[in-house]
Parts: sequence; C-alpha cells; structure tokens
Amino acid sequence: MSIDHQIDHFVRPITDALSNLVFAEIPIFGQGFPMIVLWLIAGAVFFTFYLGFINLRGFSRAIYIVRGTGDKGNDPGEITHFQALSTAVSGTVGVGNIGGVAVAITMGGPGAAFWLFMAGFLGMSTKFVEYTLGVKYRRTNPDGSVSGGPMYYLERYLLDRGWPQMGKLLGSFYAVALVIGCFGIGNMFQSNQAYVQTLNITGGEASIFADRGWLFGLFMAAAIGAVIIGGIRSIAKAASRIVPFMAVLYIVLAVVVIGYSAEHIPAAIRLIVSSAFASESVTGGMVGAMIIGFQRAAFSNEAGIGSASIAHSAVKTKEPVTEGLVSLLEPFADTMVICTLTSLVIVTTAYPNGLVDGSVEGIGLTSAAFAHHLPWAPYAIGIAAVLFAFSTSIAWAYYGLKGWTYLFGEDPRVQLVFKAIFCAFICLGCMIKLSAVLDFSDAMVFLIAVPNIIGLYLYGPEIKRDLAAYLAKTE
Repeated sequence: MSIDHQIDHFVRPITDALSNLVFAEIPIFGQGFPMIVLWLIAGAVFFTFYLGFINLRGFSRAIYIVRGTGDKGNDPGEITHFQALSTAVSGTVGVGNIGGVAVAITMGGPGAAFWLFMAGFLGMSTKFVEYTLGVKYRRTNPDGSVSGGPMYYLERYLLDRGWPQMGKLLGSFYAVALVIGCFGIGNMFQSNQAYVQTLNITGGEASIFADRGWLFGLFMAAAIGAVIIGGIRSIAKAASRIVPFMAVLYIVLAVVVIGYSAEHIPAAIRLIVSSAFASESVTGGMVGAMIIGFQRAAFSNEAGIGSASIAHSAVKTKEPVTEGLVSLLEPFADTMVICTLTSLVIVTTAYPNGLVDGSVEGIGLTSAAFAHHLPWAPYAIGIAAVLFAFSTSIAWAYYGLKGWTYLFGEDPRVQLVFKAIFCAFICLGCMIKLSAVLDFSDAMVFLIAVPNIIGLYLYGPEIKRDLAAYLAKTE
C-alpha cells in the first residue's frame, strides 16, 4: 500500500466524522443547507443591519484610510494599512477565485454567481467586527512585535468576566484548529495547485517537473521560506507588491475576454439574475444556487472565520475602528470584483460557446473560457494561479505562526520550528495526494467559525459604541 493510501486509510475515518459534524445539513425547501454556511450567513446579515449597513456608509472612508493620508509613523504596530490589507487579500485571493467559481457555477448554475456576490457584500460587515476586535485586543510582545486575532479577543472576553481558564481554553482551541488548518488550506493545497498549473504550462508529461514534484516543492519552499523568515514586515512587503500585480493581471485579462463577448453580456446578466431566483431547475433552483454561491464565498473571503484579522492586528494605528473600515475592501476585492469577473467570463463565454459540457471543470473550465478568445491566456492564468498560491501560502504561514506562538510562546527558536515545518509541508503538498488530510484541515478551519461568531455577537454592543464614537470624532 502506498504512503498516500496509508495516510488516507488512517485519517479518513476521523475526517469523515469531523466533516459530518461541521458540514451537517438541514433541509430547506428540499435542499440540504450546510449549517456552518447558514451560521456564517446569519452572522453577516445580522451585523450588516446591526451596524447600519457599515459596508456601504464606511466604504469611501476605507479608501481614504488605506491610501495612508492620515497615517502617523509613531502609531503602535508594525505595518501600514495598505500592507495589512495586501497581506489579508493575499490570504483570501487564491486558486479558488479562478477554479472554485467555475465549480460553483457548474454545480449551482449561473444563479450561484449572484449569491456569491451578495455573500461578499454581506461578509464585509462581519470582517469589520473581526478586524476592529483584532486590533483592539492585540498584544505587544517584548521585542516590539504584535500578536492579535480571535484567540486573543475570545480569551479576553472571558478573562474580563472572571473566567481566565475558560478564556485560555477557548483561545487554545482556536489556535490549534488554526495551525492544523494552515497546513492544509494554506499550505499543501496551494503548493499542489501551483505545481499542477506549472506542470500544465511547461509541457505536461514533457515538463522538467513531471514526476519531480519534490523539485518544484523545493523551489517553492525556498521562496516562501525566504519571505516568512522575516516575519510580518517581510510578508507584508512581499504581499504589497505581489497582490496588486496579480490582481491587475487577472482583472485586465478577464475584462478583455468579457469585452470580446460583449454581445452576450445583457443575456448573461439576465440569466444570472433569473437563475438566482428560479423556482425550479436542474440545479435545485433558488435555494440550490444560494447554497452553492454562499458556500463558495465563505471559502473565498473567510468572513466569520477570523483568520485574516491576525494580519490586520499588526497595523500601525491607535484607532481599532480604522482597520475595521479598511477590512471592507477585502471581500469587495476578493469576492465582489475578482470572483464576479470570473463568473462573467464563464457565463458570457463558456455558456454561449458550449464549453460547459462536463468535459472540463474547475480551473480547466475557466482556462478554456479565457483561451476561447486568447489562445495564450492559459499561460497567463497559470502564472496568476502560481502567484495566487504563493501569496496565499505566505499569508497563512503568518496566521499559523501566530496560532503556534499563542500555544508555545514567542521565543525565536519556537517560531523557527514552525517555519521549518511549514516549508517541509510545502514540499509534501507537491509530492503526494493527501485528500483526507486536506479535508480534515478544511473542516478544522470552518469549525473555528462557531466560537468566533459567538464572540462577535457578544462584542457587538461594544463595537457599535466604538464605531459611533469614532464617527463622532471624525465627521
């Protein structure tokens, strides 16, 4: 039995049990709706109304803040608002924005694109609460570095109410799940997808990397190691350069392809909207499209999971609310712009030209839609996918590191151990198939949304007061 099958045989029963718990479904109009996705939607809808549609009224202020016009060099923290945003976006914008959207539309029909967009809009409000709390309850370490995120604000809530041990236990649970999740969703999956895309654009079976996943893994691990060894400042500096480039590259390509199919745009929009509210269809109608769209958005922007607030906790600011406002731009860029453009590429090009026939799926379908008008586009898509995977990995390395140091302390040697393990798993992801391990890590990542959103609800009145006080000072 190969090592792949041995590991899968050992981990699969645990994974199945955890997945059944985390992704348990409840019937809604004859469709199974994952409770964890419903949990994330409920939180997003609640905070959108509770905070008076902060995702709309705070948007222009968020752009002003991220431009750095009012930044002060002596504010506490390690990185600028723009660098914090770039790091968080690099963690959410990944190969799922290219391939995952295609899967969502294939499974849920064109209407899934509408609900994906709506989930991104609502998720902005959840992000606002997470990031404000991340900065407000962060800790400054003896070496001047900053640590923050859900494990710290969840612990603090219970600590302030006389339950320090329960607070530490809850924070540790979040940290353990985060570390496990980072090795899957932010590590092996990313390196594996980067390897597959590199293999495709370098000749397939004739590629120098064919049957040499370890070689590509070494290159990628070395590149990621060179970035993460320098901590959040190095990660943020790399992200602030990579993210704008890869986003612009992908957006320009998508707009060009949509432009070539301009005559299909009105019909595509009508199809997306009508499918989103259809009573019956082969994909399950409105509820089916809603489930797939919201689930894909949850995978994409991670609103409610709290992971990205770890990066934003390191921002230079004395006003936690300012980073909450900056957070509004993350789901907007990740889900409402990039995922929507991918959706339009597929619905305006793949559908009218008969490419959605089941012969290709995922990133292959997206690539085929681009190639219909731009034969060389798969190479550019491959490069974008590798950059997405690289940037996601460096962001998740930082998330995992902060979970690790929460558990084992801030000693540099402790941090070095984590970074070495993280780089080793990058190589591993290119060499073997670990479906059960990846499924397990995904389930762990979504499991932490349960205590995180409970914490957000509990902090809700406090955040509302902080927002009102900040707006009163600045308006």
